[in-house]
Amino acid sequence: MYIFIDESGNFQGDKEKLFIVGGFIIGNQRTTAKAFRKWQDAKFANKKLKFRREVKFTDARLTDKLRAETLLYLAQQNIRIFYSFLKSENIPLEFRRKSAVESGRLYTEIIAKTLDIIFPNAEPQIILNLDHRSLKKVSQKEFKENLRLHIILQLSKKASVYVNTVDSATDSNIQIADWICGALYRYYTNRPFGKKFYEILHSNIIASQELFKDYWKEFNKK
Repeated sequence: MYIFIDESGNFQGDKEKLFIVGGFIIGNQRTTAKAFRKWQDAKFANKKLKFRREVKFTDARLTDKLRAETLLYLAQQNIRIFYSFLKSENIPLEFRRKSAVESGRLYTEIIAKTLDIIFPNAEPQIILNLDHRSLKKVSQKEFKENLRLHIILQLSKKASVYVNTVDSATDSNIQIADWICGALYRYYTNRPFGKKFYEILHSNIIASQELFKDYWKEFNKK
């Protein structure tokens, strides 16, 4: 089983202050990668899009009509979508230091909690691929090993787990995850076409959650 994850938004600074982590599950990674490139070659008439190694959902050269058509095409590729989102105002105290957020630790926790909504399962092999990003005070080695151990504890003893951080410019499947997160971000921030994008993806969504929703409510009770 292959899992591809990307994100949209950030922990602080944006007007909406929303962060989404999500992606999809697929049995054969080559099928979706080939499908995305085939669509890019056939439907992206703008040459700067047609021949780009990476086409992000937010690229200004894309129209919302083309975004919607692309999402519909991707949804037809039998992808199973899952995601988590959080409002920056709900980030727990343990990840805050004065006015700053410990983004490396928080990102690792968000990924782990997002994976929890699709595990445990009986798959004999899990290959997790994430877009490479710099993590403050968390090394790439530590990040990948923490996630590997987190997953493996929820599988059978014979299962194997691999965690990779990859360059989205060279991985079409990570770009698909970017499109999923970009569409969901539009929806949760009430931006144009957001509802339409969500409707297109809805039947492919197998799990979702809002993280830390009641954290401060429970914190104040204590």
